[in-house]
Amino acid sequence: MKSHIMRPLLSAASIIFVLLGLSLNHANALDRTVIADTAANVTPILNGTTIPNVMVKTAEGDPVSLPALLMLKPSVIVFYRGGWCPYCSRQLAELKDIEQELVSEGYQILAISPETPEKLQSQKLETEFAAQLISDADLNAIKEFGIGFYVPDDTRKLYKDRMQIELAADASDDSERAVLPAPAIFITDTSGTVLFNYVNPDFKTRPSAQLVLSAAKLVKAD
Repeated sequence: MKSHIMRPLLSAASIIFVLLGLSLNHANALDRTVIADTAANVTPILNGTTIPNVMVKTAEGDPVSLPALLMLKPSVIVFYRGGWCPYCSRQLAELKDIEQELVSEGYQILAISPETPEKLQSQKLETEFAAQLISDADLNAIKEFGIGFYVPDDTRKLYKDRMQIELAADASDDSERAVLPAPAIFITDTSGTVLFNYVNPDFKTRPSAQLVLSAAKLVKAD
C-alpha cells in the first residue's frame, strides 16, 4: 500500500528538487523576503524550517497572526493567485473533493491569496469550501515565504484591461510594481514547521488533490 503512495510523492519531490536546485545557487546571496524578478527565480522556504511570523487578514478583515492560526491544527497552506485565476479555481475545486479526508486526518486548510478581504467575501458566497480564505493583500506572507515575484508591466496591463483585475503592488517599491505568488502548497505541524512543500513557477501546473492528500497522510505518519 505504501509503495502506491510513494510513487506520486516521488514525482512531487523530484519537481521540488529541481525547483530548489534552480534557486539554491543564489539563495544564499539573496534575502528570501526580496521579491524575485521572475517566477522562476523565487526562493521558497524549505522543508524543516519554521514558517515566518507574519500578520495576515481573515475574509472579514480581521488581522491575525499566521503562526497563531497554525497552532490550532496541522495545516495545509495553499497560496493561490486569486479567485479570478481559472487554474487556481480548478485547484481549489479539486481540493474540495478531499477536504473531508484532510479534516478527518486532523488538518485545517488555509487558502492565502493577495486579494483583499472584500474580494474574499464574494468568493465565500460562491463556494461551500471548508478552507479558511486568508487575505495577504499587504504581501507579508508572500514575501516572507519567498514565493513573490514581480509581474511584467505588459501582463499587469493585460489583466487590468481585459479582466478588470488590479493586482496587489509592492508598497516598499517606489514604482509600486505588481506582485503575484508562485502557486505553492506548504504542509505544517502545529509548531509551524514545514513538513512538505510544492512550489512551481508555472502557474498552469498544480499538484493533484490526491498527491496533496497522500503527502498530508505521510508526513503526519512520520
